[in-house]
Amino acid sequence: MQKRIIAIVGTGVLLSSQALAQTSTTSKALTTQELSGRVNTITTAVPFLMIAPDSRQGGMGEVGAATPADGNSIHWNVAKMAFAEKKGGAAISVTPWLKQLVPDIYLYYVAGYGKISKTQTIGASLRYFSLGNITFTDIVGNTTGQFRPNEFALDLAYSQKLSKTFSAGLAARYVRSNLTGNYTLSNGQPTKPGTSVAVDVGLYYQSQKLKINDKKATASLGLVFSNIGSKVSYSVKKDFIPMNMRLGGGLKFDIDETNTFGVYGDINKLLVPTQPVYKKALDSLGNPTPYDAVDNDGNKIIEAGKDPNVGIAKGIFQSFGDAPGGYKEELKEINYSVGFEYWYAKTFAVRAGYFNESKTKGNRKFFTAGIGLRYNVFGLDMAYLIPITQRNPLQNTLRFTLTFDFDAFKDQNKEAPKPVE
Repeated sequence: MQKRIIAIVGTGVLLSSQALAQTSTTSKALTTQELSGRVNTITTAVPFLMIAPDSRQGGMGEVGAATPADGNSIHWNVAKMAFAEKKGGAAISVTPWLKQLVPDIYLYYVAGYGKISKTQTIGASLRYFSLGNITFTDIVGNTTGQFRPNEFALDLAYSQKLSKTFSAGLAARYVRSNLTGNYTLSNGQPTKPGTSVAVDVGLYYQSQKLKINDKKATASLGLVFSNIGSKVSYSVKKDFIPMNMRLGGGLKFDIDETNTFGVYGDINKLLVPTQPVYKKALDSLGNPTPYDAVDNDGNKIIEAGKDPNVGIAKGIFQSFGDAPGGYKEELKEINYSVGFEYWYAKTFAVRAGYFNESKTKGNRKFFTAGIGLRYNVFGLDMAYLIPITQRNPLQNTLRFTLTFDFDAFKDQNKEAPKPVE
């Protein structure tokens, strides 16, 4: 029962990154040609790092590499902070997660930035993922304890303009994942919280004003490598964290002095090794069994793909060509998203977007919609996720973000000018 409870917790974490995907088992080994339709999702530890934390980008199909800078830029592309229009800002976001499965899983995100010069910006963020409550029992079902698993990540970031149109940024991240509360399994194996240290490296380009069909426009490009860091271990085995590459672009039009419209797109690729297909052992009659074949050293024999038990640097480079189904499967590991944002008088916004993931790599396909309001110091953003498939665990996901404009706060507190006598 102890293992079962811990497995349930781990499954909940995995679902936060991957939508439910059913895998059919077969007694015969799969050939390389058959792998093109095989479910082979890439799994990692601490997938909560990849959940879109805020409502603005969440309402645009979860694009963010090249969207306008705001208080949540650390998550999407740390380099964007240098191009923030305001001298400082902050945001608080709350996301009830997987409400269709569990009622008490929440993601909380607090982030902010401040300019220390015309070209330099610093920022920080805290992400907290609460996984509800679990009950530990012994082998006969007696309750032995209660625990609330949780995970968090703390970021410190720096971004600098290298020219009028180009910037670079770096974020350092500490991650802690406590899923078992140091619980000891029935086999006597102890568990511990998993920890990791990682970095994000981002690049961002924002053009000066362009003219397209007599309308002023701004083009943007962004590239960020995120969560590049150490593996996580809860007991003995070490797992990769969700190292990721995000590449995106956008175009924002100033329709007139009151109305603006932007369209954006991203592609994402996990920089983590894909699980290979292992050769099946044969029985005495030469027929395949459900068990994996091993060599003389006790290692599983790989039939297609590459060994995923490699170091961090090798794992990153290997992730571009290790899919057991070849490059056809490798292309399926690229997710894409598109979105748009319309602003009226910089006060009211309407957003929509679409996110797509291959059905053999998680099958997350959904539309998003969102709105935004700005009034003096405060702003409120909301986003809603609309899955394409029925009975999707992500359906009814509603995000809320409260933003703070430090510039407006200072202006509001300035002393009014004295009347001239």
